[in-house]
Amino acid sequence: MRRAIALASARLGLTGENPAVGCVIVLDGVVIAEATTAEGGRPHAEEQALAAAGARARGATAFVTMEPCGERSNGTASCAERLAVAGVARVVFACDNPHALSAGRGPTWLRDAGLTPERGLLHDEAAFLYADC
Repeated sequence: MRRAIALASARLGLTGENPAVGCVIVLDGVVIAEATTAEGGRPHAEEQALAAAGARARGATAFVTMEPCGERSNGTASCAERLAVAGVARVVFACDNPHALSAGRGPTWLRDAGLTPERGLLHDEAAFLYADC
């Protein structure tokens, strides 16, 4: 999670209206992919990390600085849906997503897909990323 926080920190102020999010995907203790929210806000960190991981994401753990979105304003698949479809076995996030379109929906989506999202890992270290959200 500390690596995800560092990635997101480097993007602060560069992601438009979207928050700076870091995502690190780990399989068997090895980082297989990492990404941050792109400049301007899209694509999201999870989306990019999953693309980089490809089939290796199956059975992996995704560490994300903010709760994965459960719905996208542009109508494409949410990050929670993408994580579940990719076969990620575990999703751990530091902070809740305060956005009205997303708040709580990502974890609900993940639970409905059979995953148990884990909330709050290093929350105090990541909270500064979302102080203005």
